Amino acid sequence: MLAKVNTITNIGLDCQLIEVEADMSNGLPGFIVVGLANKAVDEAKERVRSAIKNSSLNLPPRRITLNLAPADLPKNGSGFDLAMAVSLLVASKQVGAIPASSAFLGELGLDGSMRPINGALSAAQACKENGITDLFVSAAVASQAALIVGINVYPVESLIGLYKHLIAEVLIAPLPPTPIKAKQARAEVDMSEVYGQDQAKRAIEIAASGNHNILLSGPPGSGKSMLAKSLVGLLPAPSYEESLEITKIHSLAGQNSQGIIATRPYRNPHHTASNIALIGGGQWPKPGEISLAHRGVLFLDEIPEFARNVLEVLRQPLEEGCVTIARATSSQSYPARFLLVAAQNPCPCGYAGDQESICSCSPSQIQRYSNKISGPLLDRLDLVVNVGRVKRSQLINAEASESSKDVRKRVAKARAIQASRFADASIKTNNEMNNKQIQKFCVLQSDARQLLEQALTNLKLSARAYMRVLKVSRTIADLESAPDIEPKHIAEALQYRI
Repeated sequence: MLAKVNTITNIGLDCQLIEVEADMSNGLPGFIVVGLANKAVDEAKERVRSAIKNSSLNLPPRRITLNLAPADLPKNGSGFDLAMAVSLLVASKQVGAIPASSAFLGELGLDGSMRPINGALSAAQACKENGITDLFVSAAVASQAALIVGINVYPVESLIGLYKHLIAEVLIAPLPPTPIKAKQARAEVDMSEVYGQDQAKRAIEIAASGNHNILLSGPPGSGKSMLAKSLVGLLPAPSYEESLEITKIHSLAGQNSQGIIATRPYRNPHHTASNIALIGGGQWPKPGEISLAHRGVLFLDEIPEFARNVLEVLRQPLEEGCVTIARATSSQSYPARFLLVAAQNPCPCGYAGDQESICSCSPSQIQRYSNKISGPLLDRLDLVVNVGRVKRSQLINAEASESSKDVRKRVAKARAIQASRFADASIKTNNEMNNKQIQKFCVLQSDARQLLEQALTNLKLSARAYMRVLKVSRTIADLESAPDIEPKHIAEALQYRI
């Protein structure tokens, strides 16, 4: 008998409906899986065979062929196990035919229990888009799949439990839709814990308001890392759509299987990370650190210590907000709209230009150290801030400064202005504006235009740097609720590029 059961496979962040066809025929007993399956899928026949036997169900000693259609699409992962087992139960007439509106997704243990799988949220969304109304998925990730409204998600604990449901003996109740409650990310450091550094704090506020990339440069112990860690606490809670995006990426990477991620991510990879770890990849490409930081903060501490080829892969994602990973078998794109915070010392010893400590580096060492960050990459950073040594009086007196809560109010107000401005566009912040939008929304007063023209000549700004100055100026104006960009806004934006 021939049986057909639907399942889902991940292709990047997207998914595609897969039809599992099971055929049992006369001949020497055997079990063959076809349909361009990888090793994990091919090994599923052993898991399925043991799961059926240990669930007190019957697998007839016949010639079994399982086909995963479409056959020309590569299949990977262990999520096909449940659909394979159900197709065999249908083919052996232990359960009735399965409606085309149902899909099955999950990994089986040898005892018939269900194990969690990656990408449950993306799979549920694909089900909705393909007209699937009932999704049977591993119970461990069912709450995540239930975030998608419009389909019935059934949490499956074991194969025998699903069998009893299919024969209407003990029914599995579908999960109710899971509401999403966005949360403010809790930063490790509050702005009030950073002593002094008023200019750097101002730059951090601007970066958070417009999602601008920022480089903090200064001697050891000046507070660069603390400023970076405080930034995520200034960002507003993610919207419903942003929470879904963040959760889908982390679920696909196998870093989240329970519910929604309702806070903005903060990623801090070590400087020994490879370029594949940063942008993603592998034989079956998975998201890297820049995608895991999507809609959040990516902090690269001691950025000159990263390998140069690792830093250079950031160029395209910083411009386009996504990364495309091409392999011989497939090409997959992942979103990467992150806020980059980089920190560096001015030289290998860290004390070049410091008034209290003597630098032990030679001019050639300092030059080689600074050359580790290429000009094209530096040109893509909106704000470059010198974080000097904290004064002794500021450390000893420890005067109270603004808390993250106070700064967050101004950031939220500026972001609200941008949300209203870009209501009809697909972007959310000033940093995402293209040239056409810059021309429309970055209206300069006459004095501001003259100042910018003079700076363009004297500072020899590139076209990219010129546009980024306009974006930062627009954000500074938004912080003051100014309709047009004034000379003081241009002047402040320019000081971060000198």
